[in-house]
Amino acid sequence: MSEIPKEEYLTTCTAACAGCSSSLSLRYVLKAAGPDTVLVVPACCTSVIQGMYPNTSFNVPVYNIAFAAAAACASGMSKAFRSAGKKTNVIVYAGDGGTVDIGIQALSGAFERGTDFLYICYDNEAYGNTGMQRSGATPLGALTTTTPAGKTETKKDLDQIVAAHNPPYMATACSAYPLDLYKKVKKALSIEGPKFIHILAPCPPGWRYNSDKTIEIGKLAVKTGSWVLYEREYGKLTVSGPSRMALKKPHPIEEYVRAQGRFKKATPEIIAELQQSIEKNLARIKKEEEGIC
Repeated sequence: MSEIPKEEYLTTCTAACAGCSSSLSLRYVLKAAGPDTVLVVPACCTSVIQGMYPNTSFNVPVYNIAFAAAAACASGMSKAFRSAGKKTNVIVYAGDGGTVDIGIQALSGAFERGTDFLYICYDNEAYGNTGMQRSGATPLGALTTTTPAGKTETKKDLDQIVAAHNPPYMATACSAYPLDLYKKVKKALSIEGPKFIHILAPCPPGWRYNSDKTIEIGKLAVKTGSWVLYEREYGKLTVSGPSRMALKKPHPIEEYVRAQGRFKKATPEIIAELQQSIEKNLARIKKEEEGIC
């Protein structure tokens, strides 16, 4: 951790919930990006935790934008900066609702146009800012305010959708591994063109666990293979260090599921389906890294 700068661009006066991992992730994103950065934030938890005007907990410029328009706004902003000869980092920092669902059309368009920006989706697997309603990123069996008996559909595979656009760089990260996240943001910002980082951001009130367990929950997600850390640079996939063990011998998914109240109604059949899905995904990632597929 000694290589991470001491400068802070996210101050201690945020309105985030105790144990909020999305604000923790943003802290390291901004450390990697530095002061010459503009955040584009659609409607999401981040648009609230930044604070009330005229005060803010962010020490970089922030442009708040409508739910569906973050990537479109970033496209225009990036073009304006580049036309003026500026290398300012344009970073979209959006939740899963504004990425997987509402904002996916603008995201796809920006990637198709080759916009020089970094799009980050911090994924707490529900619409956290408005009360934890189900999103396309909510996993099978999870309780939300709109799926009180547990979600009956599987999580949308956003990473495969983004990969289909062939960006020069994309990666997954988790708030429980800040150095891994920091390095991936630094690498992404060193590459021209559209970049994407998908961060798993455990949420204490939404996932129903004690706020002091955020890091533990994030590490369980990685150790069980529920969340695989990797980079895909110019089409070449490389699994990151923390996920190496999971690729060989993952912990049982039940360890992760039973640590969260949102899965309290998950039946043995649902848990078995989640485990099977993980095994299938790990096998696919392993083959891709080895160049088999």
